[in-house]
Amino acid sequence: MKIIPLSEGAFTIDKTKIFVPFDLEKDDLQQRPIGSLLVEVQPFCVITNKDILLLDTGLGFSINGEPQIYQNLKAHNIQPSQITKVLMSHLHKDHAGGISFRNNIGHYNLAFPNATYYVQQQEFSFAMEIGYPSFITDEFATLYNNPNVVWLNGNGTINNYIHYTITGAHSPYHQVFTIQENGEIVFFGGDDAPQLKQMKNKFVAKYDFNGKKSMELRQQWWQKGNDENWHFLFYHDIKTPVFKK
Repeated sequence: MKIIPLSEGAFTIDKTKIFVPFDLEKDDLQQRPIGSLLVEVQPFCVITNKDILLLDTGLGFSINGEPQIYQNLKAHNIQPSQITKVLMSHLHKDHAGGISFRNNIGHYNLAFPNATYYVQQQEFSFAMEIGYPSFITDEFATLYNNPNVVWLNGNGTINNYIHYTITGAHSPYHQVFTIQENGEIVFFGGDDAPQLKQMKNKFVAKYDFNGKKSMELRQQWWQKGNDENWHFLFYHDIKTPVFKK
């Protein structure tokens, strides 16, 4: 499998839940509001023998009128039309903004029209009910009744090699993905396992729906992953997007 991090840059986020760009060479974290977290926003493209997968979709920002995620894919010689499956861990705005794009008359369309989107049904219902500021419902409402969407309910397997599991850790219906092919295992924990340092240390995050469960799951995944030589994908890690021991 080929793993391609699609970095959208570094940001700080505080209690306002607004992502503010952060220049690692010029900006000072101490000058940001108290409690600000420094994070990367980083979807992943994983190329397998069967698919070109996209794992989460980023913030949905545009550059010169084109979605940033398109430009990041094209930089690796991948056209957006080549994406076959979009796997969504959850629908928080920093993960789901690139699900769709808004055209010049204000209508939202799926950003990857040739792909099948895999979304937990309960996550969608929850996100639509809660809304702003954690969820930007306009950006993913187009999933509703869309033939490109496969609604997931609970745990399962896609095409016999992509496994998904609801954790209810970072958010009530958050899911994680394990991709297994030709003896390789790729693990994407979304916001349950967002950074390498959280895997190595016991850490309970106040921003998690169930911080204790997140911590316990990270410990389990870290042990199992090291035993089985997993490739870990870290969506919010500034320095280490992909790790394999």
